[in-house]
Formats: sequence, structure tokens, C-alpha cells
Amino acid sequence: MKTSIATVSISGDFREKLAAIAAAGFDGIEIFEQDFIAFDGNPRDVGQMVRDHGLEITLFQPFRDFEGLPEPLRARAFARAEHKFDLMQELGTDLVLVCSSVHPQALGGIDRAADDLRELGERAAKRGLRVGFEALAWGRHINDHRDAWEVVRRADHPNVGIILDSFHTLGRDIDPDTIRRIPGDKIFFVQLADAPLIPMDLLYWSRHFRNMPGEGDLDVVGFLRAVVAAGYDGPLSLEIFNDQFRGGNPRLVAKDGHRSLIYLQDRLRREDPTLSPALPDLPPRAKVEAVEFIEFASSPAEATRLERVLTQLGFGVTGRHVTKEVTRWQQGDVNIVVNTEPEGYAHAAYAAHGTTVSDIGLRVADATAAKARALALGAESFAQATPEGQIAVPAIRGVGGSVIRLVDQGPVLGRLWEVEFTPVAAPGSGAGITRIDHLAQTMAYDEMLSWTLFYTSIFAAGKAPMVDVIDPDGVVRSQAIEGAGRGLVLTLNGAETHRTLAGRFVADTFGAAVQHIALASSDIFATAKVLANNGFELLVHSANYYDDLEARFGLEPAFIAQLQAANVMYDRDDLGEFFQIYSRSFGEGIFFEIVERRGGYAGYGAANAPFRIAAQRRAARAAGMPKR
Repeated sequence: MKTSIATVSISGDFREKLAAIAAAGFDGIEIFEQDFIAFDGNPRDVGQMVRDHGLEITLFQPFRDFEGLPEPLRARAFARAEHKFDLMQELGTDLVLVCSSVHPQALGGIDRAADDLRELGERAAKRGLRVGFEALAWGRHINDHRDAWEVVRRADHPNVGIILDSFHTLGRDIDPDTIRRIPGDKIFFVQLADAPLIPMDLLYWSRHFRNMPGEGDLDVVGFLRAVVAAGYDGPLSLEIFNDQFRGGNPRLVAKDGHRSLIYLQDRLRREDPTLSPALPDLPPRAKVEAVEFIEFASSPAEATRLERVLTQLGFGVTGRHVTKEVTRWQQGDVNIVVNTEPEGYAHAAYAAHGTTVSDIGLRVADATAAKARALALGAESFAQATPEGQIAVPAIRGVGGSVIRLVDQGPVLGRLWEVEFTPVAAPGSGAGITRIDHLAQTMAYDEMLSWTLFYTSIFAAGKAPMVDVIDPDGVVRSQAIEGAGRGLVLTLNGAETHRTLAGRFVADTFGAAVQHIALASSDIFATAKVLANNGFELLVHSANYYDDLEARFGLEPAFIAQLQAANVMYDRDDLGEFFQIYSRSFGEGIFFEIVERRGGYAGYGAANAPFRIAAQRRAARAAGMPKR
């Protein structure tokens, strides 16, 4: 099905919006009247400019406060409509959206509204134009698509149909299956938007908190299922009113929008394969079996500090790349690669961000299929020259520009370590670290939805509820992305201000993604002992923190003393217990976390975050570093 987006959905002037929409892969646009009025080109020029970008104008909107008006307002409404018809013909579009009236003098009555729409349809037909009627959720008399359809049905004109908007239906908790009663040829256009479930005034909710399908809590899949089942096969268009999007990067928001529409259709096809064959046929979301490796980009001088930390963590060197300045460090099922090449992508990442996680390797069942899905959803392919005899690993760009490499256990990629690395027998001391528990990625808060949609649309992963992490200098929004079987677990941390620790990291590293790596231990106290013996610099917490633990959880004094002696943080819920220790920051503010989970605890110790951040600030001041 063709894809479209309303120009009001993204920021920028009209030219910038068109460029972003075309680059994202859309087929068409809804011209929002305000965007046209603010532009300094005439209608013919605008229409040609749209077509020059390879786009069509799928809809002109909105035409407000039309139906049910008393005279002389009614006559004036028809005069306004004729003017809009002139404009549409100049632009080169044939469909206008008429939204249900909110005019204080509008009169009720289905037949009165139908009479007005019938006459408007007759005037439109003389010009080869069509009229779509939409029920605003806050319309004065018509605020339900069922009533809007009855108006259209009684108008009984071939040039008058209904326009459906998922927000107006789902926001009022109207059963979307009622759409199935509408003949598909009378559905002239479909607009899609999601939104978080927030109890508030419908108009305010709609004007400020809409987001892309899949980014909110509304049943947009169920809405689309009903629309397609009714026989609609026209464009699917986004109409998104969102304060963050209005101030965001138009290309990023447009790309998110196109991705959301493709993903939405893919979800529908998988849930109901009997529906329209026009829905895209993509490989399934890739289940991540494990994080195969994490690659640091650094310089020879700075890598010395990183390698000292790895040694203290109990890692050992087990391989050196056959042609590059790259080493493989291992412990348990964790592979950490340190790349100090003087050229190439890793060097460019180091030059831009300092010592940074430049690549994440994810093990999936079929790397080729996983990449094909990612590309179909708008991800950018990544490739660099591969020396003869080495393996070209399928790779894509992440949202923040870092690289995600996809590996599997097939006959080629399954031999990656064997082919690319010469074994080295230098095992580390071992500290009981078994695997990667999760990776923490940091970004500006207004980009969080982009990152979430990227991961959940490409990989078999879901979203945990968002939580607030309280920093002394602000609030950081945190949301976990959790893959099936926990092969991939990410915590996404959105910084609203550069004053927070997360915000400083984003600013100081010019947008590096991974801020910390959480490693799982089988015995946190045994691990802490090994780390202490290895000279590992643990983050030290205040006595007040441990006094509060004792009071909050009713823990035994001896257990509290054990926690404090090892600088272990503690949390628990109804299912289990959680233990955390942290390294001090190194490089540009990266740090390690070691965790142990007991029972069914599935959180991330959010209650401990303010005290961990305070300890990191104290450590930075003591070391004479800028606070991060």
C-alpha cells in the first residue's frame, strides 16, 4: 500500500519537509494548509516541486467548520470551499479533508450535515474533485466515525466519502471493527497515529502527544486490520502532532514515520495473512541469541587504560587479528574487541568520539535475512573493504551512527573467530563474569522514540515501561528494550539536559551511543573479591546509602556490612534480588557494571541510580575530572 505523511508531522520549512519526506521513501504527502500558506511559492510551483521530488499530493487538509451552519455562515462556508477547490486544482490534487465542525453556531442533525456534504460533493464533481469527511474526536456534533459514515451514506454522492483517523477512533475507545461495515470504496483516505495512554483532554492529547504507529499504546494494528478487511487499498498516511517531532530533525522523524508504516503493515500481515496481498512481505523480526561481541575503537595510547581495566575485570587476550591492530578479550561468553587501527571506520569513530564502543555484534539465526529486514525498514547498510580471505560480516548503521554487525552459526559467519584471529594463550584471572547482562545506550530524549522503534521493528524485542532516573541536575528517561530470551537487552537513556551525567556523556562524546556495559556474575561477592585483588577501581558509595538499605529492606546488619565492604548496591522486588557494582569512569565517561540476579528479578536497579550518579560525581571530583 502506498505511504504518505502530512507535512505538519515534521519540522522545517516546506522545502526541508519535502526533501526529508522524499529521502525517507514516502510515495506522497498530505499538504497541511498552514504549511502551504507560510510558503512563498504559488500553487502551481508547489505542486510541481512536490512532483519533482517524486511525490504525489494525496490530500489537501484541513477544511474546517463546514457542515451544519446557519445562514449567512453556510453561504460563506461554500464560498470558502470554492476557493479551496481553485487552490487544489492549481496544486494538482483531487481530495480535500473536511473535518467535522467545532463551530459554536453549528447546528446538529445527520440529515442537515448530509445535505451540506451532498451539495459540496456536487460542486466538487464539476471540477473532478472529491470530498472526504472526517469525524474529529472533539467535534461539536459529529465526533464518532460511525456518525460520520451515516452522514456520508445519506449524502449518497459518488464524490463524497469518509476519511478515517486511528487517533479519532481509538482515542475515544471506539471499537475499530465497526469500520468493517463501511464499503471499502467509500473510504477515501486513512490517517494513522499512535499515542501513549494519558488521561487528558482529547484535543490537547491529540495536538501534543501523537506519535508513530508502534511508539504508543493504541491498537493501531487492530484499526488497520478493520480498514483493510473493509476493502480499502489506498494510501496509508501519517498525521502526527507532537511537540518533540516539531522541534526534531526532519529527516530522522520522516525516516521513523516511513519505518513505522512498513512495520505496521508487516505486523498486520503476520497476524492475519489472509488480508491484502499488497502488504509488504519481509523476513521475520530477528531473534537475537546473544551479543556476540562488543568492539571498542581507541588509540594505542588510550587503549592501554582500557586494557588495564579489562585485565582487572579478569579478561584475557585470546586472539589477535590476522591483519589489523585488533585484539580479542574473553571471559565466560563475553567477547570484547579492542581496535586501534590507524585508519578505517574504527579510527574515524575514535576521532569523533574518543575511546568508544564503535561496533556491536549480534548473533541471530540468519544474518542475511536480518539485514534484509533492516534494509526494508529503512536502516542504512554498512560495508567496508574486506581483505581477501577474510569474512564480510553483514552490517547496518544504528540510529546514532554506530555499527551493528550481524553474525550467525552458518558455515561462513560461524567461523569468524577462527578465520579472522590468531589464537593467543593468555587467559585472564577470571572473575566469575559469565555473559553480557545489558548494554546502556544514551541519547537526547527527543530521539528515544527513534531508537525504540528501530530496535523493536527489526529485532524480536519489546519495550519495558519507561522509568525516571533522578540525576542531581535533572531527570533522565530510561526504557529497556528486551529481546526474547534476553539475548539482547538494552537500556535506552534519554537526556533532556546536558547537565545530567547522561547529557554530559552525549555532549562530551559528540553523540557516542554506549555509555556503560553491564556484565553478569554468578557470584557478586566472589567477583568483587577478585576485582579488589586485581586492583580494580570500584565506585565507592556513602555510608548513608547502606544505612538506608538496612532501614528500607530490614536487612541483617551483617549482610549490610558485607554489601558495604564490597561496595555492592542492592535492590529487590517480589520476585528476587539484584546486586550491582560499578567501575569508575574511564576514557570519555564509559564505565562497567557487574550485576547478579537472584530469583526472578528482571529490573535494572533504577532506585539505585541517583546514588550511583552521586558516587560517580564524587569520584570524578576526586580525580580532578570534569563531572559527568
